[in-house]
Amino acid sequence: MSAKMPGINEYDDLLERVSARATASGRHRPPVTGDGGFGPDYTLFPLARTTATEEDTVVDGYLDRVPPADADTEWSWPKGVVPILDWGCAMSAAVDCLSEDGTVLLFEPNAITDQNLTRAWFVDAGSLAEWLETWLAGSGWYEEDMVDEEFDMPLWADATSRL
Repeated sequence: MSAKMPGINEYDDLLERVSARATASGRHRPPVTGDGGFGPDYTLFPLARTTATEEDTVVDGYLDRVPPADADTEWSWPKGVVPILDWGCAMSAAVDCLSEDGTVLLFEPNAITDQNLTRAWFVDAGSLAEWLETWLAGSGWYEEDMVDEEFDMPLWADATSRL
């Protein structure tokens, strides 16, 4: 029997207690001022659902993609890889939270030609900071005026061991 997951509003007390303890330890950082709604093309997902009308969030997107341990599926999502943006056509931008710099990955299942899921994972940027700088400079592969440019994204080397 599994425990029921609390709803977003039920986390308020926990978050307040965590914040109080983090503040007391002297390691508390100020909260981020932006929670999605900015970034390339379709914009970044918010971290968590704050209204009933929001469709995609980072937390829900990750939980929806990682199959239960006993699931029998050939389509798995790597643990620690958090979706941050939906590009459409089943493509996603995601951050590898297990990498030191927060590598940004492109999940592009349309690239699979032989049922090998590792061929759907590409390194879009070495870090989230680099990815955001590319967006700010208007030089990402997704920019309208960059369509004719040649982009050679390497396959994500960790895909084989993480899927």
